[in-house]
Amino acid sequence: MTSILFVVAGGLAFVLQPAQAFALAGPCLARPAPCLRRSAAAAMSAQTGEHIFSANCAASHAGGLNAIVHERSPEKTAIDKYLTGGFNEKTVAYQIKKDKHVLPVVAERMADAEVALVAAYVIKSAANRWD
Repeated sequence: MTSILFVVAGGLAFVLQPAQAFALAGPCLARPAPCLRRSAAAAMSAQTGEHIFSANCAASHAGGLNAIVHERSPEKTAIDKYLTGGFNEKTVAYQIKKDKHVLPVVAERMADAEVALVAAYVIKSAANRWD
C-alpha cells in the first residue's frame, strides 16, 4: 500500500496511509504543503509514539514489561517508584536519554521530538495498564 509522508514544522515526520492523510489534511489540500495543523499533529502523536516505541523499544518493553530488570518496567507503579520526578512525560523522556544502561544508546538514534513522542506514548499506555 502506498504511504504519504508529511513533514511538519519542527522537522517531525509522519508516515500515513492515504485514508489517514486525507482525514487529517483534506481541508488543506488546496493549499501548499506542508499543511498539517498543530491539532492534527497532536492527534497523531500517540500513534506516532507507538510506532517509534515499537521500532526501538518493544524488544525489551513489549506490553509494559522490562525484559532486563523486571521491577523497573514502564508501568505506572514502577515509574512512580523508581524515577525521580514521578509519573510524567518529562521524567520518562529524561530516563530514556540519561539511563545508565541501554536506553541512551537507543535514544541516540532518535531526535528529541521522537523521544518526547515515545514518552507521551509510555505515559498514556502505562495509565491504561498497557491495554
